[in-house]
Amino acid sequence: MGGFFSKYKFFGIVLLGLSAVIVYLFYDALQPEKKLPIYQPSMVSQELVDSTLHYKKKYHTIADFQLVNQNGVYITQEDYQDKIYVADFFFTTCPTICPIMTKNMAEIQGFITEDPDIMLLSHSVTPDIDSVPQLKKYAQEKGVIDHKWNLVTGDKKQIYELARKSYLAVKTDGDGGPYDMIHTENFILVDKERRIRGFYDGTSSEEIEKLLSDLKILKASYTD
Repeated sequence: MGGFFSKYKFFGIVLLGLSAVIVYLFYDALQPEKKLPIYQPSMVSQELVDSTLHYKKKYHTIADFQLVNQNGVYITQEDYQDKIYVADFFFTTCPTICPIMTKNMAEIQGFITEDPDIMLLSHSVTPDIDSVPQLKKYAQEKGVIDHKWNLVTGDKKQIYELARKSYLAVKTDGDGGPYDMIHTENFILVDKERRIRGFYDGTSSEEIEKLLSDLKILKASYTD
C-alpha cells in the first residue's frame, strides 16, 4: 500500500498544483474589470465647479491652453496629445502645502520616468512672480525632468479659468484679477482624451499611492 501512494505522490502534487492554478484563473476571470470613472461637472461638488458648468453631464474635457514652461518654451495641449498626465496648481514661494505637493509630484515622476505615455503638468497660480527664470531655479532645486514635467506660467486669467472650468479643482470664485488667489491641494488625473479620471489630495501619502494605482489601471485600459 505504501508503495502505491509513493508511486503516485508526484502526480498528486502536480494535480494539486494544477487545480490551484485553475481555481485562481477562474477567480481572476470572474473579478469585475477595474475601470476609472470619467468625471463630469455634474459628478463633482458644486463648490468646485464654475456655476456655468453645474449641470453639464457629459463631454467635459480640458480646454486648449498656451503657457510657458521652465525653459521658456510654449506648451500647449499638443504637447500632451495621446498622453496620460497628472496636473496640479502651485506657486514657488508657497510655504505651506506646495512643498509637500511638489515632493509628492517628484515621487510620481520617479515612477513614470521611463514611461513615454505619462507626463506631469504644474500650473503657477502666481504667474506675475513665477517668471521663467524663477520656475527654472525651482525646477532644478526639485529635480524636475524637463521632458516629463512642465512647470508653466503665463496669463493669469487663462490659468485660473483652467483651474475652475477645466480641472474643476478650485472652491473659490474669481476672475483671475490682481486680488484673485486660488490655492488647491488637488492632483488631477487626465486621460489621453483630455478627460478627468480622478482627483487626489496631493499632500496625502495614501492618496499618492491610490493615484499610482489608478495610473496603472488607466494605462492598462489602452492596451486591452
